[in-house]
Amino acid sequence: MEFSWGATEVKPPLLADAIVEATETGESLRANNLRIIDVLLESTPRLIANKEAYRNEWKKKKIENIALLLEGAISALQRVGLKMNVPESCLSKVLGLLPALRKPTVSSLSHKGWFAIDTVVEEKVVRELIPKLKQNGAEGIIEYPLNKVIA
Repeated sequence: MEFSWGATEVKPPLLADAIVEATETGESLRANNLRIIDVLLESTPRLIANKEAYRNEWKKKKIENIALLLEGAISALQRVGLKMNVPESCLSKVLGLLPALRKPTVSSLSHKGWFAIDTVVEEKVVRELIPKLKQNGAEGIIEYPLNKVIA
């Protein structure tokens, strides 16, 4: 048994018959023609605060702010933002298609009779949603990644 520094997944089959690797998705393992044969441990991240530090109001507020930002980053992993322009005649149809964190933002454009829609949706629905939006009059559709979603 050897301890490995660096890219352990490139060691088999020349330097090892098998490896124990911490992986988030397993993509690197698959890219190196390896397969997971057993899961030894599943873990989740934890924010741990010293009890004494948590009793200090200033430190407690900092810790709570860090927790809020981490939760926002985790929440953003499953969502994307969508922006689009929609003529007034199609606005109700397009809004009816949009799932949203709350409700979409609708703003008037400088061109009369047109609106901009900005919303946040689950990433898993975008593939089917964008063609429907286009078919129902949305134009200039932009999908963008999110860094944080704080509800």
